[in-house]
Amino acid sequence: MNNLEIAIIDANTLTCMGLKNLLGELLPKTVIRIFPDFPTFVDDTPDMYTHYFISSQTYILYNPFFLPRKEKTIIMMHGAGNHTFPASNHIVNIFLPEKKLTSELMKFFSDNPDKMEIPPSDNDLTAREIEVLILITKGFINKEIADKLNISLTTVISHRKNITEKLGIKSVSGLTIYAVMNGYVSPDRI
Repeated sequence: MNNLEIAIIDANTLTCMGLKNLLGELLPKTVIRIFPDFPTFVDDTPDMYTHYFISSQTYILYNPFFLPRKEKTIIMMHGAGNHTFPASNHIVNIFLPEKKLTSELMKFFSDNPDKMEIPPSDNDLTAREIEVLILITKGFINKEIADKLNISLTTVISHRKNITEKLGIKSVSGLTIYAVMNGYVSPDRI
C-alpha cells in the first residue's frame, strides 16, 4: 500500500477536506491532492493517480475520461439507494458515519487486488436491449423504436420491460444516466 497517489475532484471544499483527512489517517504515506474541478485535475497529469474520488456529476460530465479508468474511479454519493449507477462502478456513500465510512474506504485499499474486482453481473443487457436503451435516451417512443429497428411494437415493450427489470431503473432520466455512465451514449448527444 505504498506509493499511492489519490486525487479528490469535487467543488465542495468541506467534502474534499474531510475525505483528505480521513484518507490521510488511514493511509499516512499516501499523497492526496484536491482539485476543485475537472479542468484543473486534467492539467496535473491525471494518469499518475492510483485512484480518483469524484462526484457523480463529474463522472457523468466527463464520462469519456473516467469510463476507461473505471477500476481507478470511486464515485462519491450523497446518500444510499441510488440504482442509477451500474454495479460495476465503485461507489462510496460519503454520508455514512465515520466508522462505517472508514470501513468502506478500506475495501478500496486492501493489499488483495481482487478486492477491487466486481463480479460479472447476471443483469447484463443484450445487444438488442442496448439498441433499445440508446433510442429511449434519444427520446423515441415505442412505435418509433419498433420502426427504426424493424421489430414489432410488442418486442419493443418486451425489451423495455427486460431493461427496467435487469437494471432496476424505471424512469427515462435514470436510464439515460445509466446509458451515459456505461458509454452507450455521449452526454452531448442526448
